[in-house]
Amino acid sequence: MNTKAILFDAYGTLFDVNSAAEKCKDKIGDKWEVFANFWRTTQLEYTWLRSLMKRHKDFWKITEDSLDKSMKVFNIDMSMKNDLLNLYRVLSPYPEVKEVLENLKKRQFKLAVLSNGTPALLNELVKSNDLDNLFDDLFSIEEVKIYKPDAKVYDMPINKYKIKPSEIVFLSANTWDVSGGGNYGYNAVWVNRNNNIFDNLDYNPKDEINNLSQLLDLI
Repeated sequence: MNTKAILFDAYGTLFDVNSAAEKCKDKIGDKWEVFANFWRTTQLEYTWLRSLMKRHKDFWKITEDSLDKSMKVFNIDMSMKNDLLNLYRVLSPYPEVKEVLENLKKRQFKLAVLSNGTPALLNELVKSNDLDNLFDDLFSIEEVKIYKPDAKVYDMPINKYKIKPSEIVFLSANTWDVSGGGNYGYNAVWVNRNNNIFDNLDYNPKDEINNLSQLLDLI
């Protein structure tokens, strides 16, 4: 691959979306993980539905709306809402993330995040985890006001870097996002951390890896 830029999805790819609920698991109890998964699924569903309805809300508001529903479904004390939201601002990165990014940076690749998150959320995430000096850009869908997998999102790095989609390697843990980026023309790599099954959406990943460390053998 003639790679000129490497793009990373943020949520679930660089940062563990379950880490907010995990930090409250003593209060939530044994259901914390199924609750966290439900919250994430609802959050994603809201992004797709709002894109289809053309009723845009930013990702932070959608995160709060989906948390409200999830807490009601799992009968979790609403007094925990602010704690969970505040923890979502500073999600933990996966263990290998910083070392991999530093390695790629030394090799002088252009590195960027391409995410549903708001600019403020993305800035806080990378700064709180000491990753802000490793990225050239943090691309947020707020620039185009529609969520992945709309092609307008995948256009943003192309328009800025003046390169072809085939010169981009795009990594995501979300199968629908891999398919979205791949069908757009990126070399899309699936980060399959949990041994899942890929969706049937007219695209087969260029590669499948279990964690980002394996990317270093592909590039």
